[in-house]
Amino acid sequence: MTPAYNEEANVPLLYEAVKAVFAKKDMADYDCELIYVDDGSRDGTAAAIDKLTNTKNLTVKFVRFSRNFGKEAAVSAGMQEVTGEAVVILDVDMQHPPAYIPDFVRRWEAGADVVVGVRSQDEHEGLIKSWGSKLFYILMARISDVDIVPRSTDFRLLDRHVVNEFNRFTERSRINRGLIDWLGFDREYIEFKPDERATGTPAYSTKKLINLALNSITSHSMAPLRFAGYLGVGLTLFAGLLGVFIIFENYVFHDAMQLKISNVAMLAIFTVFLMGMVLSSLGLIARYIEAIHAEVFNRPLYVVRRKRGGNDTERPIR
Repeated sequence: MTPAYNEEANVPLLYEAVKAVFAKKDMADYDCELIYVDDGSRDGTAAAIDKLTNTKNLTVKFVRFSRNFGKEAAVSAGMQEVTGEAVVILDVDMQHPPAYIPDFVRRWEAGADVVVGVRSQDEHEGLIKSWGSKLFYILMARISDVDIVPRSTDFRLLDRHVVNEFNRFTERSRINRGLIDWLGFDREYIEFKPDERATGTPAYSTKKLINLALNSITSHSMAPLRFAGYLGVGLTLFAGLLGVFIIFENYVFHDAMQLKISNVAMLAIFTVFLMGMVLSSLGLIARYIEAIHAEVFNRPLYVVRRKRGGNDTERPIR
């Protein structure tokens, strides 16, 4: 399954690459459907996909958006359309090599519910993007309650059961890879070297990457929301203790230490104390916002991996 936005030239290239993979002897026993989701393209992407739906060598499905809704929405739409026992998500620009699909399938056959493609270090990656990526994963590891492997990508295989659970999500501002990681399940990782983009230019600008990072942080961590409260408590304690010290030093011990603290300095400390109180109150409000946030997202309360006993049927162990 692949999202596509202004990828007219790459659409047939991916088709041929996937067809070649499933023509190999070790993949001949698997049926494959290739689902393209056209994310409101303005070029000939839709026409290029439409031509492929008439081919007989490989089943091709086509979902076309009325306008550009973004990659996350396109992937989510594709997940609603898949019918197989497993789905592989990959980019249409050929940077996610279809040649790795057999490796993904073997890990799935061995029992993994999710197989994640992890990019190897790209020596041509720009300094800003490289350091920005490292900073993002360090930050996410510290503030998020989800384990996110550095350099993991959307190039991944999902078992049917994982797809069904993913399709239960109703939140709109979503980062699909984060939601998949949130679900848990047994997972394996495969390192791959991304290929060069076949044709065209990337649709994801630096601005979009920054927005993606911010959405990831706010979707999977409440730490930014709690920060104001923590800062307020710290300022309140600091200014309060300092204020008590000044009162005793000036008015009880009559400036025995000869600090000569001016009225302006005492006013500044009092202002910091009040600011800390305000931020502490915001932190308390943030706790209520956090509860609203969780309810609005409406994520599943729990996710069942397997059930046994009674009339329940157990999902077979591969």
